Amino acid sequence: MTHNSTQNCNHMKTLKNVLLVNALSSGATGLGLIALAAPVAILFGISEATPVIEVGVFLFAFAILVFREGRRTTPNLRMVKLIIILDISWVLVSLLVVVLQLFYLTPIGYFGIGTVALWVAGMAYLQINGIKRLTVA
Repeated sequence: MTHNSTQNCNHMKTLKNVLLVNALSSGATGLGLIALAAPVAILFGISEATPVIEVGVFLFAFAILVFREGRRTTPNLRMVKLIIILDISWVLVSLLVVVLQLFYLTPIGYFGIGTVALWVAGMAYLQINGIKRLTVA
């Protein structure tokens, strides 16, 4: 194995690991929101649990998509780019909700949304770095 192919293999492994962490955190959050929808709704100041469940279902489905890519021998870079676009979209929508104080949530609700957005931004950053390293290597 040449130095470049070893380096490329390490970059691929790093990207796959980031995808798996993204999948795990998204899946756990999704399942948590589904299982604890009523208490989360109360904590966020929402009168119904349905929107919390819907977000949980979306996150769980997203986690399955990301997990599938992370488990592939060689992730499809177009699919990874789609995952990054979805992550960045999540961050932008979250920022709009927090900055514009949409939905009349509690301070804990806005804080929770902001905290998750920071985590997701980190995942997007690491995935972007992973792709860059693969395409440069």
